[in-house]
Amino acid sequence: MLPAATRGGAPDAMAQARAALRDVVPRLVALVRSAPDANAASVGTWTVGDVAAHLSHVFHFDTNAVAGRPILEAMVTKTGMAGVNAKMLAEDGERDPAVLADRIDMLANEFDDVASRARAATVTWLQGVGLPPSAVACHLLEECLIHGHDIAKATGRPWSIQRDHALLAVEGAVLPLIGALPPTAFLNQEKAGSFRARFELRLRGGERATMNFDRGSLTLDAGCARDVDAHISADPSALMLVFIGRQGIWKPLLEGKLTAWGRRPWELARMLTVISPP
Repeated sequence: MLPAATRGGAPDAMAQARAALRDVVPRLVALVRSAPDANAASVGTWTVGDVAAHLSHVFHFDTNAVAGRPILEAMVTKTGMAGVNAKMLAEDGERDPAVLADRIDMLANEFDDVASRARAATVTWLQGVGLPPSAVACHLLEECLIHGHDIAKATGRPWSIQRDHALLAVEGAVLPLIGALPPTAFLNQEKAGSFRARFELRLRGGERATMNFDRGSLTLDAGCARDVDAHISADPSALMLVFIGRQGIWKPLLEGKLTAWGRRPWELARMLTVISPP
């Protein structure tokens, strides 16, 4: 069981997520609109136009989830989501940054309107997972932060991720999703099969949680723990970029944004090869 703040279920979590989105989305829309080349390589095989189109799809299905409308069917694994995302991109031919910027802006306003009226304790998200509406809003925030980073890096433009926004994304979305999805969802099963370790994660400015890796499964416990292989202190922004594979481990380690200590701190590097977010 995770604490309320970590489950994305705190009374003001939705208000915080909506406020963060109202801060981030205008910068994201301006970034997309200013992209000089929609065909510029961005992340993986995706172009800048692909990333922007994908973002609009995320706004659409997260809005449907919070509104209680039917949502797409998908297995929330790296492979499952890659297939769904590829299908949606193939069916959506729009790649003009200006058009997609307008679309994201419109969808963001729709999401905020729907979120302002959300009263259900839980809503149905991908793979039939039940989540607080605030966790869906925090997931949308995470997508905006990560893909804003992708577009900015591809276009040579600045993109800042505030600590409180990243903390909301990790505590309000990433950890609740790890807790709600099957314990295999966030792992590379080929690499995780023999891995066993326990880490106490200390988010700077936030809560603590214990991550339990046990031969292909990942589960979470609330709070601090004594019998762990390593303690991890992490700046939320750095942790998010490292976990999602947008940044290597060494730069945040050298900058002090990520530190590990305990009886087996080197297992942090192995853990990052095992983690495979959808």
